[in-house]
Amino acid sequence: MNPSAHNQASGSTPPLGGSKLEELTQFDSPTIANVIELFNLRSRAAGFSNHSLKAIYPELPPVVGYAVTGTYRSGFPAGKGDSYAGMGQLMQDAASLPAPRIMVVQDMDETPRAATYGEVMVTAFQTFGFTGIITSGAGRDIEQVRELRFPCWASSIVVSHGYCRFVDFHLPVVVGGLQVHPGDLIHADGNGVVSIPDRIAPYLLDFCRPFIQAEQNVLDYLNSPTATPAGYAEAMKKMRSDIDGLREEAQACLV
Repeated sequence: MNPSAHNQASGSTPPLGGSKLEELTQFDSPTIANVIELFNLRSRAAGFSNHSLKAIYPELPPVVGYAVTGTYRSGFPAGKGDSYAGMGQLMQDAASLPAPRIMVVQDMDETPRAATYGEVMVTAFQTFGFTGIITSGAGRDIEQVRELRFPCWASSIVVSHGYCRFVDFHLPVVVGGLQVHPGDLIHADGNGVVSIPDRIAPYLLDFCRPFIQAEQNVLDYLNSPTATPAGYAEAMKKMRSDIDGLREEAQACLV
């Protein structure tokens, strides 16, 4: 299923424009997760990756993009086809999909047997307009890829590519416990990966800075030389009240 088909099937809004996506990269993924909670669309324990998925380069800034998905195996020889079969077609298909794009790959081997990506694959993705790669499998060539400053998330690092091959493209996948459909809007940084529901994507930016300010008021109080436990309790009470107000505003957007 391509991204537009997924959007139509779910009744979602059209993709956000480039300037709004770029503005979302100014906020870290915990802030994005906090703001998503305001809308009460899903469980607070859903919509983000678990401990098995780690940023290989956590020092890089956040990235935002629309998911291009695929499944992958590397543990055993394929019956036919070569290691990079389908990559050329994938790049051609991706050119017609919303940008920016993030490659999301589910390793179908029970335990990753070899690396999903390395320097050559990352260079190809970077060349053709991708902003990152997320895989439940492994990465390699970590120093060469570091020089490319291309954000990567993986479960591990493995020295060899094994019998690497893509199995399929443009289908729902699961990475780090997070289900990702083609065209899902993804925000990711050193903290992890979070999916942004299409329905609230147009409103998200309106609440990021106010939420940060609600938290900052508490931090400012704690950093003052006159801070007391009682004052801290009052600051926290004020923060909760401010966030409750934001929650009411956010849910009103969906009425």
